[in-house]
Amino acid sequence: MKKTVPVILGLVLIVIGVIAYSSMFTVHQTQQALILQFGNPIRTIPTPGLQFKLPFVQNVEYYDRRILDLDPPVQEVILFDQKRINVDAFARYKIVDPLEFRKRAGSDANFRQVFGNRLNAAIRAEIGKILLGDMLTEKRAQVMGVISSQMKAQAAEFGTEVIDVRIGRTDLPEETAQSVYNRMRSDRVADAAQLRAEGEEQKLKIQALADKERTIIIAEAQRQSEILRGQGEGKRNQILGDAFGKDPEFFDFYRSMEAYGEALGEGTTMVLSPDSEFFRFFGTKPRK
Repeated sequence: MKKTVPVILGLVLIVIGVIAYSSMFTVHQTQQALILQFGNPIRTIPTPGLQFKLPFVQNVEYYDRRILDLDPPVQEVILFDQKRINVDAFARYKIVDPLEFRKRAGSDANFRQVFGNRLNAAIRAEIGKILLGDMLTEKRAQVMGVISSQMKAQAAEFGTEVIDVRIGRTDLPEETAQSVYNRMRSDRVADAAQLRAEGEEQKLKIQALADKERTIIIAEAQRQSEILRGQGEGKRNQILGDAFGKDPEFFDFYRSMEAYGEALGEGTTMVLSPDSEFFRFFGTKPRK
């Protein structure tokens, strides 16, 4: 009998230890816990630390209390101008009510699928109201604001809070990208042709103006040259006239020298009498 007492006491201590171990659990600082009794959620533990539950009757489910990411698959969206683009959107959320989250979503995987589908549906509905060019303007931010408001309102029913909704990338499908490229190329070719035509028109105008100014300048220069030439001829004749009046013999000699210079060029052959009047200054006797 005395031998069985320590055994029974040891068994009691073991049972007490197992019960105590089963009744205690720890909530990490990045987690929050949900107590379930026979599979039914009964209370939430949002704070970290050592916690207690009924052993064997209650169990614990843990939920992350950090900001989580939701990245649904890329989807093709038809815009208002019937253009197609591939949109890659994502959301940031956190679980604020594990009890409601379990009731409505059941599991994190199910929530990601359901809420991801809702996010893609909101993106299709709102982006489908704008044009392709609007994706590069301030309208993009306005559309994202509307989508973010819708998703935040829907997140409350799942016991979650949406922190942010963004569009990561928007790419054109291959056939759309090729169509846009061809249209842009045609527009650039048309713009280049128009610029060349405008440049050619400006060139012709500048050339016509330059030719006009050139003609005017040449005509004015010729007029001035004729005036100056006439003035020079008049001055020359006046000088020659004065010289003739002062020394007729020298003037006769000078005029004859000019005539010799004009008539007797290189290779010139003239057959004249030695006593010709044209050679009167080449004789040995002075002219009377």
